[in-house]
Amino acid sequence: MTYKFSLLEKKDHLWIVTFNRPERMNALHSPAHKELDKIFNNFQEDEEAWVAIVTGAGDRAFSAGNDLKYQAEGGSMERVESGFAGLTSRYNLNKPLIAAVNGVAMGGGFEIALACDLIIASENASFALPEPKVGLAALAGGMHRLPRQIGLKRAMGMMLTGRNVLADEGKELGFVNEVVPQNELLVKAEEWAKMIMECSPVSIRTTKNVAINGLNYSSIEDAMNEKYESVNTLFNSQDFIEGPLAFSQKRKPDWKGK
Repeated sequence: MTYKFSLLEKKDHLWIVTFNRPERMNALHSPAHKELDKIFNNFQEDEEAWVAIVTGAGDRAFSAGNDLKYQAEGGSMERVESGFAGLTSRYNLNKPLIAAVNGVAMGGGFEIALACDLIIASENASFALPEPKVGLAALAGGMHRLPRQIGLKRAMGMMLTGRNVLADEGKELGFVNEVVPQNELLVKAEEWAKMIMECSPVSIRTTKNVAINGLNYSSIEDAMNEKYESVNTLFNSQDFIEGPLAFSQKRKPDWKGK
């Protein structure tokens, strides 16, 4: 299927989703959100899709966030329930997402990256939530995810100033996993995806679900005592049998993802 504002490449169990509006610094408008919502709906439902990499076309921007020019021209501001880029309010997605950030990740663009499980950044990447500088606020999850990921004081230092943070500082702050040369970005993101896909997909989905939902509890005891449906799914999966069997037979597991 051909998309107007996005590119989709499938490599076995890996999907690579690219924001394809380089002439607008990959800023997203309502039609792009609707398109990406459909892509990630399909990713979520496809049993053969295990991991997704999200990136931006060109070498200038991952995404500059909301397309303010489109908004100023009177374009529709209609959004989808799944949030910015079909991701920031998609709370029930247990499959891993890797943000491969090339260049600018501003506002909603940074919020997309924060909604991913890993951020791999090129050396020229920069991050910011500059909405207060234009009379707005980071309402696509940035004000909640950033403090949870790097701590309140560090997050406030970014959010209350709207300042740009370069890739190396992002790694120091804790929201970037790895910084690489720009020409190695997708290669490195695919390496991370490959490492994830060497694990049981059911185990990976359970791990993400329990780790994120466990944050809803103030104590580790309460988090551990919670009954997670994803754990029951794991215990009743083919992968739960295949893993120990492959280990005992000294062979590579043949994961089914179910």
